[in-house]
Amino acid sequence: MPSSEQIAARNAAAVAERFSMKGRRALVTGGSVSLGREIAIAFADAGADVAIHFSRAADTAFGLPEASETTVAEIEARGGRSLAIEADFSVPGEARRCVREAIAGLGGIDVLVVCASVQKRTAFTALPDDEIDWQLRINYRATIELLQEALPDMKQRQWGRVLTIGSINQTRPEPDLAIYASLKSAQHNLAINLAADYAPHGVTVNNLSPGLIVTERNRWRREDAWQWQRIQQGSAPMRRAGEVSEIAGAALLLCSEAGSFITGADLQATGGRHLGW
Repeated sequence: MPSSEQIAARNAAAVAERFSMKGRRALVTGGSVSLGREIAIAFADAGADVAIHFSRAADTAFGLPEASETTVAEIEARGGRSLAIEADFSVPGEARRCVREAIAGLGGIDVLVVCASVQKRTAFTALPDDEIDWQLRINYRATIELLQEALPDMKQRQWGRVLTIGSINQTRPEPDLAIYASLKSAQHNLAINLAADYAPHGVTVNNLSPGLIVTERNRWRREDAWQWQRIQQGSAPMRRAGEVSEIAGAALLLCSEAGSFITGADLQATGGRHLGW
């Protein structure tokens, strides 16, 4: 008769198998820093080979010019294959190239996480045309390119996972993020449409909408510790900001076998902010 330790080990192995990504190949856009990086590392921990897309200019602006190399090294240290692909998604065709290079480097893509995005906090009427176009190209047009390039192979193999990273701003917008919020809403709508189309082919398409999360993007807000505490207290019923690891766990659910019967969902990881609090 097995011991309690053996039973516990067997049960833990069974749970791990449900969330395993062994043998899977993933592309995570915006995968060098913050949330994208944490998702890429989580996938690697679950056994996947991971290609990360990055922008050197964006990483340098965060003070992390070598972020892509560091992330690739961490994935490889976990035993997986990895490569970094630099691409400027504001340039037409660059997102398509990114997918093609990931397929060439990994031998295919089973999982696509659309995480790269930009935002500009400006009053709506003060946004110049070039900044509107910049957000439109990176936050929406690039998503279309990524999906058009990646989905045919997933359909042919009859297995795939697509996860778009949305935002609480889809349903709880801020006045100075009107363009960003509307584009995230459009991306969510696109995911819903594709989910119905690709469900018969073993491909799930879901959206994950974080609330206030500790990232490089909002590092400027944390420079004043007292003010940051006030922001957290008012951000959600949990009265705290989320950690990138908490969002990565949700991504792992939706991109592994554990989430095989979930498609067309918008998972709100907001600490309860979406409840209208």
